[in-house]
Formats: sequence, structure tokens, C-alpha cells
Amino acid sequence: VQPNNYSTFYDDQRQNWSIMFESEKAAMDFSKQVCIAKCNSCPALDSVLCQDLLLGEGQAAEGGDSLEVAYTGWLFQNNSLGQVFDSNLTKDKLLRLKLGSGKVIKGWEEGMMGMKKGGRRYLIIPPAWAYGPQGVPGRVPPDCTLVFEVEVRRVKLMKDCSAVDGQSVSSRDSPAPSPVPSSEGLSTD
Repeated sequence: VQPNNYSTFYDDQRQNWSIMFESEKAAMDFSKQVCIAKCNSCPALDSVLCQDLLLGEGQAAEGGDSLEVAYTGWLFQNNSLGQVFDSNLTKDKLLRLKLGSGKVIKGWEEGMMGMKKGGRRYLIIPPAWAYGPQGVPGRVPPDCTLVFEVEVRRVKLMKDCSAVDGQSVSSRDSPAPSPVPSSEGLSTD
């Protein structure tokens, strides 16, 4: 993903290609489909697939940094997006998380690394990096692959004493819905 609705890639012969899309939405939709195609072409997904949709600005987040995130999570069923099982887009609260704290599923820890403020990313998370064989009763079936679209709204770097955007971010993690490793804290709405 490049600025101004461009995407670049290398083909099998290492030839570089660029595509310019008519809109930011068209570029993001294409990138999502590329990520789903990567997932469907893997015989067994054993790590998190990350596809940037928008790059964001500033320094990349690392372990110990705190983020405030807007997200939507889908079940991945029949090789495509299934139903939404969680989202905070319609809620007033962003998810607060500290990378490396172990308070969210392992796939989020991995998938959020390197994100910047304003960045959007598509994550496809295999069961071993999500809720595994136990799932989340009534919400996430056992051994289910998950898809998240995440947007970083604020970043507080561990080495800074103020947030990148000049706003203070609490270093406390707030109770979070779906990315939490246990079913405690999950709302039923």
C-alpha cells in the first residue's frame, strides 16, 4: 500500500508493478481481497496474515507502546468473511491496549506491531493465535479463524511521556471485548 491510492507489488519474476485506484475505498477493498486470497492459498494458516490498508503517520508501534484502536471482527467461514462477532465502531469507547502485555489475543499482539497513528490494517488470525479449540461460547466457534479490520487512532510510545498526537493516553488497559484472551469482559450485545 502506498500513498494516494497506489499499491505496488512484485510478481513471480520479481518485476515491480504499481496500481492506482480511483478512490481510497477501492484501494482498501482490493487490499482486503488480496489478504483473503493469501489466506485461501495457504494449505494451513499457521501465523497471522497482515495487510496494510492505510499506512498512517509517525513512529511505528513496538512492544510496550500503548494504542487506542477502533476495530471490527468477523468469523472467517467458507473461505470468506462470515458474520461480525464484535466491533467497537458504534461505541463511544476505543479499545486501549499495551503491546506485549498479554491482555489481548496473541494474533493482535503480532498483528498490531509496526502500526502508526491513522493506520488501518486487515488481520487474518488462525485459531491457535486467537481463541483456539475452546472458542468463546455463543460468539466464536471452536477452532475458528478470525478477521479484523483495525484502525489505530492514538499511539503513546513507551519512550515518550506524551502521546504522539499531543493527547494523553492512559497506560491502563481498559476491559476489551473480542481481542481479550478469555471470555471474561465480553459483552453479550
